[in-house]
Amino acid sequence: MQRLSKGGPYPRGCACRRCPADEAGAADWFDARFDGAVSPVWTKDNMDLPPDVQRWWLMLQPQFKSHNTHEVLSKLFQIVPGEDPYRSRDPRHCRRCAVVGNSGNLRGSGYGPEIDGHDFIMRMNQAPTVGFEGDVGSRTTHHFMYPESARNLPANVSFVLVPFKTLDLLWIASALSTGQIRFTYAPVKPFLRVDKEKVQIYNPAFFKYIHDRWTEHHGRYPSTGMLVLFFALHVCDEVNVFGFGADSRGNWHHYWENNRYAGEFRKTGVHDADFEAHIVDMLSKTSKIEVYRGS
Repeated sequence: MQRLSKGGPYPRGCACRRCPADEAGAADWFDARFDGAVSPVWTKDNMDLPPDVQRWWLMLQPQFKSHNTHEVLSKLFQIVPGEDPYRSRDPRHCRRCAVVGNSGNLRGSGYGPEIDGHDFIMRMNQAPTVGFEGDVGSRTTHHFMYPESARNLPANVSFVLVPFKTLDLLWIASALSTGQIRFTYAPVKPFLRVDKEKVQIYNPAFFKYIHDRWTEHHGRYPSTGMLVLFFALHVCDEVNVFGFGADSRGNWHHYWENNRYAGEFRKTGVHDADFEAHIVDMLSKTSKIEVYRGS
């Protein structure tokens, strides 16, 4: 991989017209926060979390019994690869990534063909494409979900599990084998049809890095949109962002909802929507991402 900046294990330079972590010093705000040494993926090589990360992660949903994380991961990595698929690639190729949020501003945008033209197309949670192809595209390469939002995926799509507790790791192992776990704090799919070879686990250390360095403890923890956006900034050469923020009337709702005043994101109190919007603006102003504002 030919891209990440200071502190990262990879050399600089990429084949794009715009590379997220290039031009050291061009954006002090970005450089002060970006750390290429933190891996977005939890693998066999970084199974043991630093104690502060372990404590913080277990407190996200403290009502759940904790298990020996190392033991649980060891068993899980007998079912899924547990490797980092982003560590090496051709520096002559520009890896262009579309991060597709779920905002109602995608309705009527006509962005579908533009989105489908990217190497990686990252979607999150429900994110239907059928019936919305003209605005949101039809291709997906990465789908980020937690157990309570998980659904079956086609064989060519990477399922990226965002775990909030050790039970989530037990669930994915169960959902790909015995089907024993059917409930966390809500019913979950006992069996999941996804390509086991493409299952990736989001690294809690990366989750905390975003909380500490980027969202700066605004909200209890970062939204899924933030988690996917920074994942892309660390594994891609060029990042284009679609379907984030409010629509043109200031409403926060999902593109598949008819109720444009649904706006649950603003009401939960878990995330700080305004601060996250500020981060997206800053990334855009410093030319680290391009934001497509929609309709």
